[in-house]
Amino acid sequence: MATTTLHNPDRYMVDLRQILSQGRKRVGLLIGAGAPTAVKVDDKGQLKDDGKPLIPDVARLTDAVVNALPAADQGVIAKLKTKPDENPNIEAILTRVRRLAQAIASEKVHGLDATGYTSLAERICQEIGSKVGERLPDGQTPFTELISWIGGTHRDHPVEIFTPNYDLLIEEAFERARLPYFDGFTGAHMPFFDPVSVSGDKLPPRWSRLWKIHGSLGWDVHGDSIIRTGLRTATKLIYPDHLKYDEVTRQPYSSLFEHLRQFLITPDTLLICSGFSFFDAHICAVLDEALAANTHTAIFAFQYQNLDKETLATKFAMNRPNLSVYARDGAVIFGVPGQWQPGQPPTDDWESIRQTFWQAGTSKDPAQFLLGDFAKLARFFSLTQASKMIPAPTPAPTPADPSASGTAPSPPAGGAHAKS
Repeated sequence: MATTTLHNPDRYMVDLRQILSQGRKRVGLLIGAGAPTAVKVDDKGQLKDDGKPLIPDVARLTDAVVNALPAADQGVIAKLKTKPDENPNIEAILTRVRRLAQAIASEKVHGLDATGYTSLAERICQEIGSKVGERLPDGQTPFTELISWIGGTHRDHPVEIFTPNYDLLIEEAFERARLPYFDGFTGAHMPFFDPVSVSGDKLPPRWSRLWKIHGSLGWDVHGDSIIRTGLRTATKLIYPDHLKYDEVTRQPYSSLFEHLRQFLITPDTLLICSGFSFFDAHICAVLDEALAANTHTAIFAFQYQNLDKETLATKFAMNRPNLSVYARDGAVIFGVPGQWQPGQPPTDDWESIRQTFWQAGTSKDPAQFLLGDFAKLARFFSLTQASKMIPAPTPAPTPADPSASGTAPSPPAGGAHAKS
């Protein structure tokens, strides 16, 4: 008779809260393209819980970029499909366009020569930049909550953030909080990328590290240097072509990928992934190599969907037991897949803390683990110093208050206040 493995989320969240609150362990974050979708806004760009994502996910970004291109460009892109029913994302499209630009010289493919494909790549990058160049809205967002956790604890080691995203949301959150970070660039007038500084570790731990491993808006080429312009219109060095290993060997990407590898092979290191799909072949190759080389490294991957939908992450975790996958309905821990089943509360106040990562089931909806949502994970981080959660008070209605009609206002995201 087959048995079902059960994983107790309380057990693992107790341990994670302790790690996050103490500031002793070397902690890194891998923030993927799914994270910015947790910031929801209305048509005016103001925060709204039921609004649209501030920055679309890869599938919606692909549609938006392709549809914004001239009809002639769309026709060329359609002809680049390797199969009639293929639906390549924007990263695969840009890879194929750039490869043709390098390979065909004056020959023409689908009506364009190398110069034509180079121009097409630039137009694609400009459209990507216009879609991911949104500014972080005013108010409390998952990014500001994440940064509040970083700044709220004395640390033995800096927090290191690795991201393939091109947007500037993390930078804006750091700067609003007036917290220092280092991204590999140095200088004031035209900050330039310095690979020697990336490989060193001389800054104090309060300086977080931010590594844009696929490039970023605002990066540009000046002479023989890569510089940071601060302009969202600089899009030449956004770098989504996953399959071009030869390009990864060039600066600044070689330094950034080497730093990711060095970070992961450092003993007693924890990397926490959010919004990362495990589709990035060269990122996954670095993760796999490091996990094989260093059994004292751990990766926690918080995934948005059910376990059976997270096939790439699950397969990875089955092969590398020091990678744990935490999905909506279950987990793969120490290489063993199983369903979630909370246990007895470890403390008297745990029931309120449990609400930050677990949603009890109802007659209509099954119970679910919440931290695959970047917004919930960032809130969990920011509340790790809290020992108890108390419900947010409901304000008394006033004549000018729309809730006076009898509908109580919704509590803030998370539904609770922290009490330390």
